[in-house]
Amino acid sequence: MGALHQIGAKGGMTIANNIAALREQRGWARPELAKRMGTSTQQVERLEKGQRGLTTDWIDKAARALGVPAGDIITPGAANSDDPLPHLLPDRLPTRGASDDDGTVDVIALDLSISMGPGTVVDDFVEQSPVKWDIGLLRVITRSPFHVLREVRGIGDSMEPTLRSADRVLIDTSEQMLSRVHGIYWIDHLGAHGLKRLRAAGQGRVLIMSDNPHVHDYEVAADELRIHGRAIWYGREL
Repeated sequence: MGALHQIGAKGGMTIANNIAALREQRGWARPELAKRMGTSTQQVERLEKGQRGLTTDWIDKAARALGVPAGDIITPGAANSDDPLPHLLPDRLPTRGASDDDGTVDVIALDLSISMGPGTVVDDFVEQSPVKWDIGLLRVITRSPFHVLREVRGIGDSMEPTLRSADRVLIDTSEQMLSRVHGIYWIDHLGAHGLKRLRAAGQGRVLIMSDNPHVHDYEVAADELRIHGRAIWYGREL
C-alpha cells in the first residue's frame, strides 16, 4: 500500500483520538464513560491520553458507548468539524484475529484515474482487479458492506491540497445522494467523471467545487449529474 498518512506516535504505538472531546461534548466525566464502556476510569484516561494502544476492540467499545461511528473516534477533527475525508493511518493498523482468515478482504480497484481536473470521459468500467485491504482498517473507516467499496486513483490538481495525483481514494458506492455538505463525491457529469466537492445550490441545481483556488466552481442541473459514491478515505505514498 506504500507509505500513508500518520497520526499519533511514530511506530503505531498509539493512535490520536477524539474520545476525550466526544465525552466532554456529552458532559460526561470519565467514570460515566468508563461505566458505559465496561472498563475502569483509569483505562479511559490512558486511552484518551494515548498511553494505551487503541486497538480495533477499544475503538468499537468507545464508539458504541459514545453513540458515534467508529471512524469518528480517530478521524482528525471529527469531534469538532465536518471534515468529509478521513486520513487516519498509523504505521501499524489494528486488525481482527485469525478467525477472519488472513484478516484481509478484497476491494475492487477500478482501472481508471478519476479526474480531479475538468473530467475524464469514460466509456465503460471494464478492467477491474481486487486489492487486499485490512479488515480492521476498513471497519475503522466505515460500517458499510465491503462489496460497496471501490478504490480509485485521482489525477489532476483541481482538488489540491486535499487530494493529489495518484492518491488512492476509497469510495462508498452506497452513498449516491448528495447527503453531506461539502462532501467529496465521485461524479459523472454528462459522461465526464471526476472527484469533486458538491453543494446543493437550490431549485434543481448543484454547485461543483474544487479545492484548488485557481480552479473555478460551476453550477449544473441536478438531473445532468450522477453520483457514483462518496469519498471516505484517501492514502498517499510518501
